Amino acid sequence: MSAYLESNYKKVTTHVLQEMKLRGEKIAMLTAYDYSLATLLDAAGIDVILVGDSASNVMAGHKTTLPITLDQMIYHASSVMRAVERALVVVDLPFGTYQGNSKAALNSAIQIMKESGANAIKIEGGREVLESVDRILSAGIPVMGHLGLTPQSIHKFGTYVVRAKEDEEANHLREDAKLLANAGCFSIVLEKIPAKLAQEVTASIKIPTIGIGAGSQVDGQVLVLHDMLGITQKFSPRFLRRYHNLSEEIKGSVKAYIHDVKTLDFPNEREQY
Repeated sequence: MSAYLESNYKKVTTHVLQEMKLRGEKIAMLTAYDYSLATLLDAAGIDVILVGDSASNVMAGHKTTLPITLDQMIYHASSVMRAVERALVVVDLPFGTYQGNSKAALNSAIQIMKESGANAIKIEGGREVLESVDRILSAGIPVMGHLGLTPQSIHKFGTYVVRAKEDEEANHLREDAKLLANAGCFSIVLEKIPAKLAQEVTASIKIPTIGIGAGSQVDGQVLVLHDMLGITQKFSPRFLRRYHNLSEEIKGSVKAYIHDVKTLDFPNEREQY
């Protein structure tokens, strides 16, 4: 196994992420939505935990991220924060809590920070949300941007295909990345865009980029935990690497338990009082 650059930070902060970019140390980020799994991620040494609005999909079974509410995001974020000691915890502002209204955006961000104790928020979009970004930053709340495929705008796009393949949209993304960086965002997620474009954007801004389906020449990577562990099976984009097949392991364990209960093998004499 090849060696890799890794620092033993006791607590990951936005400043630490900036240091990691400067040092060339890649940033590892995963989603989490509950106390138990967040405990495992933090103990394993993950750098950033995203309490993503993907909870709408993997936790609640919705087809899109749109239905999840601010209160539900705060519930998930609070559960994660009770588990975490080292990782930086970033929380998605859900759909409908910031679009077109910078005052609402600030109030939503403040509510998340006060009620969950999270470290930062993430917001989708570029120039169209810049006023909201400015307001949130003015309150001292760190903001992570999100460009490329923005799932909250799925009805606008009408598809989950790769974004920014054409010159016009690619130029738009380049400009938005610089706008967000200059505004004071501490990092930007680049989702499902050409690897060459992601590399160019990463080199053009001073803040870290986190890729998902954006190639290897970004400053870090993020995946949805339930996807990479194989708990979910229906979602299989090219960028997803499954590190386990927990769906089969869990079903196998449950079937073994059912068998043992029905055959009176469980509990045995050692398992009762």
